[in-house]
Amino acid sequence: MYKETLAAVFVLASVAGCSTKFENPTDYVTYRHEPLVEKVQDGMSKDEVLTIGGPPSTEIQRTVHPGTCNNYVLNKEGHQQAYYVSFNDAGRVDSKGFMTCEQWQKHEAEAAKI
Repeated sequence: MYKETLAAVFVLASVAGCSTKFENPTDYVTYRHEPLVEKVQDGMSKDEVLTIGGPPSTEIQRTVHPGTCNNYVLNKEGHQQAYYVSFNDAGRVDSKGFMTCEQWQKHEAEAAKI
């Protein structure tokens, strides 16, 4: 199961990387009632997020700003969607959305260059 979940995250990451849209608003409509989407708020602690969403598929160190980022895979009616929750160096949520941590970091790095 763990390997299948990781494989799904990487497939979603590669497919979404080809997209011209940064995030798909349809994802919010489809997954808005998932606990991670509905309940996780900016400023929450990592422990609070883990209580709501459980353990992430992966956790990575952020590269643009200090902190960590958790990758999750949301499931609904047989469809899977990547979702990330990012934590600052104090362990508080500072970003979340419908992509992988890697995709989000790439966007952050590009935005920092502007």
